[in-house]
Amino acid sequence: MRPTSITPTGQEKTFRPDQIIVSKTDPQGRLTYVNRLFVEISGYDERDLIGKPHNIIRHPDMPRSVFRLLWDRIANGEEIFAYVVNLSADGGHYWVLAHVTPTFDSSGRILGYHSNRRTADRATLAVIRDLYARLLAEESRHASTSDAVEAGKALLDAELAAAGQTYDEFVWSLSQEEVAA
Repeated sequence: MRPTSITPTGQEKTFRPDQIIVSKTDPQGRLTYVNRLFVEISGYDERDLIGKPHNIIRHPDMPRSVFRLLWDRIANGEEIFAYVVNLSADGGHYWVLAHVTPTFDSSGRILGYHSNRRTADRATLAVIRDLYARLLAEESRHASTSDAVEAGKALLDAELAAAGQTYDEFVWSLSQEEVAA
């Protein structure tokens, strides 16, 4: 339910490496908590975020297949690290390395999700942008959303298999390059 009136401007926003964007959602992905940095960089007022679907900040350059992977993993009770480009209310964008985890009650039922996001390294983003461009091109070849997601996922799986890596190994290798730089 992202406002359709927001047009990406191509203007990138950044934040410091020592800052962390934090949000929490309910099991359906509606925002229940956002920290001050989330509010600042997204350009929304907190009252305009709480209760809204997290995809209010979805950037059209973010492959649906990567979101599907993310949501499949957390819905199965697993954590995931993923590079994500988000759209601000003013049309700007910002890249993050997101760590998303489910929150459980005492009986193991998922109560919601917690995400911590750090800024991403420039060299890493060159690799991610290239991959995401290929995934988006594949997704755009399909008329239905479900076919697009499946095609993007198949391409991602094929590229990971060719590299001999799982998705987690791929993301972790990039984040380790950031640490070494």
